[in-house]
Amino acid sequence: MDKFSCHVFLLLPFFCFHLGLSWSCLNTLSNQAVNCGGSPDPGKLEYHMGPVLASPLKLYIIWYGNWNQIHQHTIRDFLNSLSSPAPRPSVAEWWSTVMLYADQTGSNVTVTSHQKPLPLDPRNGLYLVLTSADVLVDEFCRAVCAFHYFTFPATVGVIVPYAWIGYSGTQCPGMCAYPFAMPAGMPPPPSADGGNTIMRPPNGDVGVDGMISVIAHELAETASNPLVNAWYAGNDPTAPGEIADLCQGVYGSGAGGTYVGQVSTDASGNGYNVNGVKGRRFMVQWVWNPVKKRCFGPNAMD
Repeated sequence: MDKFSCHVFLLLPFFCFHLGLSWSCLNTLSNQAVNCGGSPDPGKLEYHMGPVLASPLKLYIIWYGNWNQIHQHTIRDFLNSLSSPAPRPSVAEWWSTVMLYADQTGSNVTVTSHQKPLPLDPRNGLYLVLTSADVLVDEFCRAVCAFHYFTFPATVGVIVPYAWIGYSGTQCPGMCAYPFAMPAGMPPPPSADGGNTIMRPPNGDVGVDGMISVIAHELAETASNPLVNAWYAGNDPTAPGEIADLCQGVYGSGAGGTYVGQVSTDASGNGYNVNGVKGRRFMVQWVWNPVKKRCFGPNAMD
């Protein structure tokens, strides 16, 4: 692992509580299912004059730990789907909602491309630190499933945005792999036939399929609020309600409580709401649409 990767990882424990995605709010999701991470009022989403990631965006992955290659392929396919055509509703269409967010110069969040090398790219880079099942991260599973922040010049010489997401499949699927696993004591979400069943993951692994939705969540918020001074609800930038926080638990029309909304199932009964490259399907939560003023995704029924 190169020097930059080590520096980014060492920053992780210090910011877990500021911009983290927590699933503890699943116990209190309202019928509107509009927010669990920040301000209780999505109408308070405001622009705070900071930049968004408007330059051509390049994603760099730091695979930290002992990774399963099949899991890596699945995650790479999802990331490649952000900027690649696929049957509707697609991952790229989902990202188009994030691209509606602009800064004071009128520059919008841009499309992403997945980069294999790992240079220090302060102009276009967004770094994903993905930890495998054998890596223990402070507060993972207990307080957060993921978070995003940025590096300091004193540490790596430049400011670059990054996000950390952990693989929860063997550590805490009930906390961080919703809706493919449920927290202890919670009833499973209702199924289309009126019963209660745990949704099956579209790519066959609870941990990696749940992780992909969390990656989507963090990518959306990093792009629209990279330096914690752009788009968020509330008055406290250390505990903001960001564009994905406002829609936590919402994956389709009619979502509320533990019901994720109207989503599709394949021939094997696996749940999904967007299509990606190589015939893959994914389940990603919706984000707040600043034009429609509501949570929205490409699989919306209205």
